[in-house]
Amino acid sequence: MTTEIWQLSESELLADAAAVSHQIQLLEARRIALVAEIDTRVSREKLGFPGPAGWLTSTTLLSPSKATKIVALARGMAAFPDIAAAVNTGVMTIDHAALILTFAETPPENLPQKGRDMARAALIKSATGPDARTGRIRAAITRLEDSFGTKKPPAENTDRNELFASTTLNGRLVLKGDFDAITGEKLLTALSPLTEPHPAADGTGTLKITDDRSPAKRRADAFGHILDQHLASSDRPIEGGERPHLNLHISLRDLTDLQNCGGDDDITDDETSRAATESDTDTADPVDINTGNPIDTDAATEPDHENGSGSGGRGEGEVAADRGAYRDLFGDGTSVGWLPWMGPLSRNTSRQLACDCVLTAIVMDEKGNPLNLARTARTVTAKQRKALTARDHGCAFPGCGKPAAWTEGHHIWHWGDGGPTDMNNLVLLCGFHHRLIHHSDWEVFIGTDNHPWFVPPATVDPYRQPRPSHARAGPHIA
Repeated sequence: MTTEIWQLSESELLADAAAVSHQIQLLEARRIALVAEIDTRVSREKLGFPGPAGWLTSTTLLSPSKATKIVALARGMAAFPDIAAAVNTGVMTIDHAALILTFAETPPENLPQKGRDMARAALIKSATGPDARTGRIRAAITRLEDSFGTKKPPAENTDRNELFASTTLNGRLVLKGDFDAITGEKLLTALSPLTEPHPAADGTGTLKITDDRSPAKRRADAFGHILDQHLASSDRPIEGGERPHLNLHISLRDLTDLQNCGGDDDITDDETSRAATESDTDTADPVDINTGNPIDTDAATEPDHENGSGSGGRGEGEVAADRGAYRDLFGDGTSVGWLPWMGPLSRNTSRQLACDCVLTAIVMDEKGNPLNLARTARTVTAKQRKALTARDHGCAFPGCGKPAAWTEGHHIWHWGDGGPTDMNNLVLLCGFHHRLIHHSDWEVFIGTDNHPWFVPPATVDPYRQPRPSHARAGPHIA
């Protein structure tokens, strides 16, 4: 019987914590070894991803960055058994292994091979045991790079340039950059005239004496202004078949509210504007985008792969109660905005965006399907592309979700075999998953909820249980 933690003595607490930490080290080492074996032995078709990192992210609680780090360690340590041995025996941490591995893979240019081996052995020894200190390891690597590295000063070395962009859990974007002196000069020069303090009115019509914004806030505002100018330029590059611009995805019930604060010119898509104008009430049934017939919104949305029909076992009252209690949590049409890169957008900001700029509005029914779209063309039209982005958000393959700008429109029933270019025959897929669907036993179909569902091959799931698209995974109110 396991002793409860609160029953342990002080000595037992210390001993158990140390023992558990050592076991975690060994388990992390085993996971890396397993991933290394998966990387070399398991086919990409069975993984369903270009490599183990995507599979790890989709099947575990690991973040993409953590999974990528594990795969990099697995591949790197295969080439350096001495580093792997220290990790596998639990005498060196994963973080220190990653630090030494980076040095071993990209050693100073002028350090001879014998010196590289000696330096790596010394670094491993310094990283062994509880007395290891990251600062000392980094200092040793820095001295080696200064003594045997390139003659180009670090400030002028463009090979070191990096820019990280990460979305946070609360929907913000965090940037972190490391640039050479010339690139840094370009950025500061562009920001400088836009970061000067500009006193604003205080609400009473009187001009303030000072600008209350901090320097960091002024730089952020200036950076946003530079992005506005770039996106407004006719010289910007084309991606996904059109020049980048903001796309706001909204539901039919909210479009009228958005239009109330802006003129008719705020919405550039005449067809989607008519969809809202012709709707008498917010509770009108949505229209099938391919047939023009009303959609039965009371139908269950879980697809039956065998016969294509949905099924449901709860009464209308219970479903209605669930909607009232939970629909805001799971975003089934009540959070007005959705941006293809950044995700959900609040009502107030959606209304502001509709008022302040020209945008493309994609009108959605309450199941998240675009309304009133033109029918067959040989290739995916620009309007269909926007609607696919609104429905799939990105690569629809379960666990992928690469940005929509990096995807292609896939014909479920191939065009060459007579398949139409209609929304119920299209799905967004990244390059890898587009090829996977074409050249493997993975299948995709549009369910009764009008969203893509994927069927794995028997080698992945013997029961071939359909899986929802990436954007539809997790809790969802039908």
